Amino acid sequence: MSLVKLTIKGISYSQTQNGAYALILNEVDGERKLPIVIGAFEAQSIAIALEKEIKPPRPLTHDLFKNFADRFDIVVKQVIIHKLVDGVFFSSIICERDRIEEIIDARTSDAIALALRFNAPIFTYKNILDKAGIYLKVSPIDENSKKEEGDDPLSSPETFGLTDDETVTGETYSQYSLAELYDLLESAVQNEDYEKAAKIRDEISKKES
Repeated sequence: MSLVKLTIKGISYSQTQNGAYALILNEVDGERKLPIVIGAFEAQSIAIALEKEIKPPRPLTHDLFKNFADRFDIVVKQVIIHKLVDGVFFSSIICERDRIEEIIDARTSDAIALALRFNAPIFTYKNILDKAGIYLKVSPIDENSKKEEGDDPLSSPETFGLTDDETVTGETYSQYSLAELYDLLESAVQNEDYEKAAKIRDEISKKES
């Protein structure tokens, strides 16, 4: 199976539901986006790694892992999102020490947080992107807007080139037909409703599997 390289497009969050974050990965040589719902701690860790100027006063968990790996000459070579089951993404961290390669299972959010700290590339398989990738309209970053010192790295989704007009509800989508789900997905994409789009996409994947 062929690998597709991904970059981090940004992080979006809900104004109405605490802990609801979406990490948006972008296909390097294409237009598809891969939204992955992640937790608040992992979202903050990824945001801090993206914002090079922000240095936490004490190491976060992923910073500690990086320091530990550096001390023992362990290098993260790449991260591969290798499986999607019932809306859950599974990832592997490819590490190397003394020219010996090891593969470590990891949550996708943790794997990406570490990839950023090691400047390691992120990949997924083409069949996963075919199954879970969607088209999202992304707003350009305002080059004139500057981040004030002391701002929370997650305080504004525009920091990462995304707008967030969505509202997250506890709605489930199992009662909808595939045709209805695709209509809902198109509407969510048009409204830049990333969390909702991810949930609908996951339900489509379940029904099509």
